[in-house]
Amino acid sequence: MTPSVGVVIPTRNRPKLLRRALSSVRSQNYPGRLRVVVVHDQSEPDYLLATTEGVPVLVAANWRTPGLAGARNTGILALDTDLVAFCDDDDQWAPDKLRHQVAALGDGEFATCAIEVEYNGRHTPRLAGCEAVTVDHLARSRMSMLHSSSFLIRRAALIDSARLSLVAEDAPGSQNEDWDLLLRAARRSPIAHVDQPLVRVLWGRSSHYAYEYATKISSLRWMMARHPEIRGCPPGAARVYGQLACWSAATGNRGAAWRWTREAVRANWREPRAAIALAAMTGTVKVENVLNALHKRGRGI
Repeated sequence: MTPSVGVVIPTRNRPKLLRRALSSVRSQNYPGRLRVVVVHDQSEPDYLLATTEGVPVLVAANWRTPGLAGARNTGILALDTDLVAFCDDDDQWAPDKLRHQVAALGDGEFATCAIEVEYNGRHTPRLAGCEAVTVDHLARSRMSMLHSSSFLIRRAALIDSARLSLVAEDAPGSQNEDWDLLLRAARRSPIAHVDQPLVRVLWGRSSHYAYEYATKISSLRWMMARHPEIRGCPPGAARVYGQLACWSAATGNRGAAWRWTREAVRANWREPRAAIALAAMTGTVKVENVLNALHKRGRGI
């Protein structure tokens, strides 16, 4: 029997992008039952989006913790489907996204797919180079191609606190809650991955979190405390320390930037983010300019 799929689209004050995302979800060529929940977070719900025609759409307000994590959990709990998929309001799905992922998931709990990054009119595929993602993969790297808009999860596992459990609402600023969910899922079993770019992810200033450096710092420290696997992987720890150094430099906190740079070099002297942080501290470059250059290549710090 083809499993039913419920799609959670959290949104906040981006009506044009939301309608584009919603259209791509409703255009899936998936043969099973499909429904959508649009969850308005810290914004007035647009009930005109609700419909029972074709793929039904339910519109709801986030009644849990304000932020992305609470909005996703509101949607999960509003559904009664076998599977749950996430789609951010500024992203788009390829028409065969769900069909390929459900086939790859089988009897498993969690599946992802590769992405295509859209930035300033340029499109860059980001592939993982594997068909199964493990804790070791995720401790070594955030694996940004495993974007939340690619997540397909068995709902029974999400609502069971003894299994996967809901999205972590205590993640600072609802950042890195997707990395946390991936690690928790991979601890249970390898994540099935379709290494095709079936999601187009919009990067840039449209993101609510693009330049919230203080929140980025808090969420990374939260991840390190929550997941000892990251600290236990020298390249992975160095990567996070290097990011902390860069974000600290961007906020003008030179003391913290120096401290995290030293930690990054101790863990892995080849860590490139340490060099970026040093250049930012000396005024040679601006972190924003480095981000812009990397985003053009579909990458980030």
